[in-house]
Amino acid sequence: MDFVYKWATYTFDPLHHFWEHDRTQRAVAGFLVVIFALTLIVIEMKRQGMITGPKAHLIPSSHYMAINLAFTLVLILEVVSLIFTLPCSISKAVGKQFEILALIMLRSAFKALAYFPEPISITGHEKELWVIISDGGGAVIIFALLGVYTLLRRNLDETIRGGPILFKFVAAKKLVALIMLGIFVYMGLQNTVLYLTGDHPFSFFQSFYTVLIFSDIMLVLIAQRFLPEFSAVFRNSGFALATLLIRLALTAPPYYNVLIGIGSAIFACLLTLVYNTFYSSSAIYARKKA
Repeated sequence: MDFVYKWATYTFDPLHHFWEHDRTQRAVAGFLVVIFALTLIVIEMKRQGMITGPKAHLIPSSHYMAINLAFTLVLILEVVSLIFTLPCSISKAVGKQFEILALIMLRSAFKALAYFPEPISITGHEKELWVIISDGGGAVIIFALLGVYTLLRRNLDETIRGGPILFKFVAAKKLVALIMLGIFVYMGLQNTVLYLTGDHPFSFFQSFYTVLIFSDIMLVLIAQRFLPEFSAVFRNSGFALATLLIRLALTAPPYYNVLIGIGSAIFACLLTLVYNTFYSSSAIYARKKA
């Protein structure tokens, strides 16, 4: 078993370092700019009749779809960052998922623009306008609650203090992260092939977030093996429930998705506040009880 821990660590760490390197992030940002500009050009070429043929239907006719593509690529990058966050504390991974939820809601708001004409006009598209307002407003509220959650989780003591047990604990989570990275790449390639061959692609983010539910449960069980205390088990299970609510928000219809998303953020904040108040090593009431 020690071999598996070492393999997971020595495989994960270089990948993580490469992804988080400033040079990599700058290159990725430049790539997004180029893709956005090229998408606008290609869409305009199709609108002018310069692109024809059996594959022309794969190219959208609305310039607004370039915005949707740009935010889709941003979300892909954020999901990769989420995968590399999994070996960190569970609470940090939850915070990353709230970041992604806020971005998904912004993407949903921009995606509604595809139903608007060019030049833009809201006449006859009042329903889409309310969806934009709802998703955009929900994203801002979750963004604000994420700030509250970040402040609250600073006092969480949710890890093991040094030694070989900590190495095994983190290595086990790195192994889960590597498996999720492999699934992510496989699903992305599969969806791309479906799109290029003219088949109907599946909802990538919803499908991958469904897979993440099982990884969350696995991380809770791994944490219980190394942190068997009731308070730690309850806290980690509560965070898993918060991420489950995030998944439900992604599949819910307009307006309900915002309510569920905000509810999941409030739940995570409340759970963190209660743990800090009564169960953390720095909790005032815990010291009084001792």
